[in-house]
Amino acid sequence: MARYTGPVCRMCRREGGKLYLKGERCYTDKCAMEKRAFNPGQHGQARARKPSEYSIRLREKQKLRRFYGILEKQFAGYFHKAARQKGVTGENLLMLLESRLDNIVYRMGFASSRAEARQLVRHNHFQVNGKKASIPSYLTEVGDVVSVKERSKSSPKFKEMAEIASQKGMPAWIEVDYEKMEGKIERLPLREEMDIPVEEHLIVELYSR
Repeated sequence: MARYTGPVCRMCRREGGKLYLKGERCYTDKCAMEKRAFNPGQHGQARARKPSEYSIRLREKQKLRRFYGILEKQFAGYFHKAARQKGVTGENLLMLLESRLDNIVYRMGFASSRAEARQLVRHNHFQVNGKKASIPSYLTEVGDVVSVKERSKSSPKFKEMAEIASQKGMPAWIEVDYEKMEGKIERLPLREEMDIPVEEHLIVELYSR
């Protein structure tokens, strides 16, 4: 599957805010947004023009897409699926994205970023309900148990990540047992529990044009 392989800090600078794409590095002084908080490119520091209504909505969509590391076609698919569900389309979209297996692995604390979580899932380090799960976009459901594979539990990396994550605390909608290295999705997350820096109603307006 195609994926973005360029410099990720460039995306944060383009969106004008941290998307936390490099894990712990984003919380340090080494973060590009701490040194170059302007658009990338040779004209990045030029006087900014007043954005149009369309541009504002487009940027919100791009920000959310990059936050989860999803390409355009797949993101559009999530939106149309969310629009067919009952409830608020914007919140449905966020819940679908939060339900992705790579995001669940990241939320559980077994990866420092969603990109790393995606790689770990592809390398067959996780399973869902005791079955092989190597597709990052797999949509989990309430009641699913996501766990580190038995052969991977002895890895120093997972032991270290489990120890760090156990001290940070996890989202209220996921129950994680760090000794067993597994987590259960207790319920769907509430909007206020999702630390996502976007205004999803602008994305709905963009697709409704």
